[in-house]
Amino acid sequence: MKKIEDIQDYCIKNLKDTVLTETWGEKAVFYNPGNILKKGVYILTIKEKDGENDKASGLNRKNIFRVNLSLRKETFLKLFGEIPDRPAAGKTVNMNYDFKKTDEILPHPVYAWMGWISILNPSYKTSDTIIPFINEAYDFAKEKFQRNYSKILKKNST
Repeated sequence: MKKIEDIQDYCIKNLKDTVLTETWGEKAVFYNPGNILKKGVYILTIKEKDGENDKASGLNRKNIFRVNLSLRKETFLKLFGEIPDRPAAGKTVNMNYDFKKTDEILPHPVYAWMGWISILNPSYKTSDTIIPFINEAYDFAKEKFQRNYSKILKKNST
C-alpha cells in the first residue's frame, strides 16, 4: 500500500458497506450500510495537509500523507502501553513519539486519547501490518454502527 488510492481501493473492494467521502479537508472511509446514518462510522481517514489544530506530523512536506485508524482501546494499549489524556486544542498528546516519522505505526498525534493510530506514508514494508489494523477498524466501526442503528430504530418506532 504505497499510495492513497491503494488504501482506498482496498477498503472499497474488501470492506462491505463502506463509503468513501471527503470530510474536514481529508479523505475518509465510513461504514454505513444503506446510508442509514448521516455519514456513517469512521473506519479511517487520510490526511494530506496540516490543519490548524493538527500540525505535529508535518503533513505540508512534499508527498507526505497520514492514514488514521480508529481502533479499540485494548489494541491501542497493546501497541503503546497507555491511553494518553486528551490534549488541549491545538496541542498534541503527551506521548514520547516522533509524529513526523514515516512508515511506522504511531499513536495519532491528536486523537490517541480515543484509540486512534496513524502511519505516515505506509509502504509495501508495512502493508502486512496495516491491513489487519484496517480490518480491525472496520470491525470496530460495524460494532459502533450497530449501537447507533439500534438507537435510530428505537427512536423511529416511538
